[in-house]
Amino acid sequence: MKAAILLLLSCVGLLNAASARAVEPLVADLSSHLVAITTGFAGTDVLLFGATEGEGDVVVVVRGPNRPETLRRKARTGGIWINSGNAVVENAPSFYLVAATRPLEDLASTVILDRHQIGIDHLDLSIRVKDAGSDLSEYRKALMRLKQRKGLYTDRVHEIGLLSQRLFRTDVHFPANVPVGTYMVEVYLIDKGQVVSAQTTPLVVSKIGIGADVFDFAHQQAAAYGIIAIALAAAAGWLAAVAFKRG
Repeated sequence: MKAAILLLLSCVGLLNAASARAVEPLVADLSSHLVAITTGFAGTDVLLFGATEGEGDVVVVVRGPNRPETLRRKARTGGIWINSGNAVVENAPSFYLVAATRPLEDLASTVILDRHQIGIDHLDLSIRVKDAGSDLSEYRKALMRLKQRKGLYTDRVHEIGLLSQRLFRTDVHFPANVPVGTYMVEVYLIDKGQVVSAQTTPLVVSKIGIGADVFDFAHQQAAAYGIIAIALAAAAGWLAAVAFKRG
């Protein structure tokens, strides 16, 4: 109940701010601008809430930082599976989620959805195919399958709850394996098939604590990290052998 009251007060504050600035038809914010990944992190939800001035539907797009992805195609040769080709996706979002008040196809044309890259079918991906036996669409589908299997993409449009004709909210879920980096939370107000207002808010996903220190050391001092890991593994094996002999 307390959380609901705080949310309502926050939305009312945003609504008053939008009314005071008549030129702003859309105002939105996050319950937290930091997703802290600590030891034992099992995923979390971040609340996005806001208010609109006037008519229209709300669409939320959450995208993680772009990262190159290498996809490999396997073919069966002589009874075994081998890599027969590959492709590099240079600008794949590491995380992608869409929420809307209505189905996307009811809100805007394909041209508008493509322009703003709203929906996984409308992502503008740069794919370099190094494979004469395949095409872009096959590798694009493979990328979507891999990302969805990891829970980092979804082809389902999440629901945005309407608290009144002008207040809205939705929960954005980040799984346990969410990549670190700076995310962009884009909120669109669409009316009569056109984007009439938009707002972008950054969200940081970061490792903190001992896990962050180990992560940074492993990436910045890879050789030293490898030597330490081997030494620890050897020591653990020796201690296990000693304990076994004594037993």
